[in-house]
Amino acid sequence: MSSSIEEKRIEDELSYPILLAERVRLAVDESESFKAECAEVGKQVDRLSQMLRTVVRFTTPAQSLYERPIRRVVSEVSKNLERSLTLVRKCKRQSVLRRVVTIVSAADFRKLLNLLDASVGDMRWLLSIFDSENGGASGGIVLTLPPIASNDPMLSWVWSYIAAIQMGQLSDRIEAAIELASLAKDNDRNKKIIVEEGGVPPLLKLLKETASSEAQSAAATALYNIANDQERVRVIVSELGVPTIVNVLSDSIMKVQIQVASLVARMAEHDALAQDDFARENVIRPLVTLLSFETFVDDPRANSGKQSIHTIVQINKEMEKNSFVGSKNYRPYLYSEYCSSRSGQNRKDRENEKPEVKIKLKIACAEALWMLARGSVANSRRISETKGLLCLAKLVEKEQGELQFNCLMTIMEITAAAESNADLRRAAFKTNSPAAKAVVDQLLRVINDLDSPTLQIPAIKSIGSLARTFPARETRVIGPLVAHLSHRNQEVATEAAIALQKFASPQNFLCMEHSKAIIEFNAVPPLMRLLRCNDRTQLHGLVLLCYLALHAGNSEALEQARVLTALEGADRTVVAQHPELKELVSEALYHLNLYHAGVHPQRQAYAP
Repeated sequence: MSSSIEEKRIEDELSYPILLAERVRLAVDESESFKAECAEVGKQVDRLSQMLRTVVRFTTPAQSLYERPIRRVVSEVSKNLERSLTLVRKCKRQSVLRRVVTIVSAADFRKLLNLLDASVGDMRWLLSIFDSENGGASGGIVLTLPPIASNDPMLSWVWSYIAAIQMGQLSDRIEAAIELASLAKDNDRNKKIIVEEGGVPPLLKLLKETASSEAQSAAATALYNIANDQERVRVIVSELGVPTIVNVLSDSIMKVQIQVASLVARMAEHDALAQDDFARENVIRPLVTLLSFETFVDDPRANSGKQSIHTIVQINKEMEKNSFVGSKNYRPYLYSEYCSSRSGQNRKDRENEKPEVKIKLKIACAEALWMLARGSVANSRRISETKGLLCLAKLVEKEQGELQFNCLMTIMEITAAAESNADLRRAAFKTNSPAAKAVVDQLLRVINDLDSPTLQIPAIKSIGSLARTFPARETRVIGPLVAHLSHRNQEVATEAAIALQKFASPQNFLCMEHSKAIIEFNAVPPLMRLLRCNDRTQLHGLVLLCYLALHAGNSEALEQARVLTALEGADRTVVAQHPELKELVSEALYHLNLYHAGVHPQRQAYAP
């Protein structure tokens, strides 16, 4: 509807140059000077008029006409016809004075005829796209170069491919989509041209071709290559692409689902609006169920042990109780339920698919969940309302490589959302929640057992985000963090310090108990070493030391490590670069002075 308001109907666009052509013909008949040249102009204009009328015939029955090149070519033809009318009218019998004022030369006609020749070439190219008898949309993809695109051949190629996708036979549509995907790959200018020239709607239409997985695959690849920029993602969203993409994800073969899940991930990564739209269309539901495919079936404990089955049932009961505002219709969704809506043959095909294809699908689904959860409390809540957390924990335990990493990153985003939202934190990470326990167990396993900073860092961040969910007796999470303060990788050590800050921070109700536990795990010596590292590491080591001084200032470990002296040095150096820490360091010094005043009584001057 908006398109018809902004632009004239294509029939109206075509009627104007046809009317101009008739006026030029009348002016040619009335010409008195340069009659030969005017006659040649008349021939070219007649040719254009015939071609324009042929295009009009194509517009009537065609419901999915690709209009973009028509409008561009017809606009240029109209300009040249206007020039023709102006020049030919000057050749009509006029007064002597008028002839002196309006001088016409043979050069003017040569220039005009060249322009008309170009318009004839453009119209010929246009008709070749639509006319099946001349090898057009019903007989292959036309890749000739019209004069209008002589300075930018890419434009004519994009027009040809989009026309084939919109109006061609299925085989041509698939080939054209593959070519568009190739043009868009690693070339932002080509992506921009494809979107500006109306390539998104026909690609979305091709994505709906459920009878051809090859067509869906080609369309998904092209859309994926286009969707690496917020503006282009917004175009896909505005063309109602999100519901189409979700439907295809829920009802297509695995190889197509891989590409569509990757498309969801990319769109959610680049645009928060797309992130929200996907959530409203319940894309999380099929993503979690596809991710959980065979995850629990393969587990011998799930097959033979009552505890695992009971755990799954308990989780589903929890999710039913903990439904949130705005998601009351959302419910846990198991893979068996997902399969029940599909044909038996299709289900069998899925189970017989190659293991590497199944893994690729899970990798893509985990990445999509990661991007949907990133910075979104609402989407993190939706994932936690399914059996997503348990599934993610299980995959972190069982898998390796990219799938394990994507699952960890998804958990990291969900825990970050829980850190910022008390309702989500209380519902998804309750102490007695089996899903929460499974997540924490796997995070600790990654931190303790895997020697990979790439995996350890998101695991450490996740534990830190959950700091306010652990009771004082849950010291098993503090020990590994303290141990990693001495990690050879400085980034891992820094993240461990940041995570421990969240346990010892005044915002944590149990900060005193956690601070004592941190000191008991011998955190002070490695923290003192962190003060000698780079600026970021030094900064976070200092903040943690200050928290320990505030909440466990009477500890002998702090006195033995000469923390007071270290903080005095930091007060003179680090605080100069980070003035926001001045108050915190002063308070820490004051607390330490209270307990160690006999050693350095002059330090009472640090009283806030």
